[in-house]
Amino acid sequence: MNVDYIALSVPFFFILIGIELAYSFYKKLKYYRLNDSISNLSQGIGQQVTGIFMKTALFFGYTHIFENWKWFSMPQNVWIWIILFFSVDFFYYWFHRMSHQVNALWAAHIVHHQSEEYNLTVALRQSWFQSWFSWVFYLPLAFLGFDPVMFLTISAFNTIYQFWIHTRAIKNMGVLEHIINTPSHHRVHHGSNPKYIDKNHAGTLIIWDKLFGTFQKEEDVVYYGITKPLASWNPVWANFHYWHDLVSTAR
Repeated sequence: MNVDYIALSVPFFFILIGIELAYSFYKKLKYYRLNDSISNLSQGIGQQVTGIFMKTALFFGYTHIFENWKWFSMPQNVWIWIILFFSVDFFYYWFHRMSHQVNALWAAHIVHHQSEEYNLTVALRQSWFQSWFSWVFYLPLAFLGFDPVMFLTISAFNTIYQFWIHTRAIKNMGVLEHIINTPSHHRVHHGSNPKYIDKNHAGTLIIWDKLFGTFQKEEDVVYYGITKPLASWNPVWANFHYWHDLVSTAR
């Protein structure tokens, strides 16, 4: 059975948002702005609507490759689950990195970086079109023979994990900073500071950034957002403004 773990996690997401919001009020910290948070949530709703079609297409496409063209027959034991966990995280790293380096991919991914705040609602600010591109990066796993349900489960975990790291409330996690993607690492990723741009693309494990030279420790105060601010709360413009810039430049 194909369980939508991300949809099931939505109540948990909103509970954490409520806790962070209460904490920010209690500590008199300006983590939230109403207009920004509404914009973030509206983008998330739009992404869920458009994502329904692409998630279905990805599942059937992945399953078709798995059932007809897989190269190996993988058993469903604990070691295969562990290998798949590392594999999904590895391919996510490269998808995420390419989303910052290839214009067509950045045109979709840029939506996630437009907020000039950094709180848990930013995790829900997602492009309406990013899933149209991301699926290609994971197809090698179908050819290698990883079960579709196993893939969807690990992929969902990778996505759900990244929710909680969109916070300023957690400063440093000690020894875990060397292994996993933490709020500190991901704050850097959302920074528009020159030294922070295109750094820390990890999903769950920060080891990929350290292996491939894209790691940056949080040192200076982070300024959030994109280098050319969106200056609009219009969700349609948020999803299309970079495409407009690309077309205008090409003329």
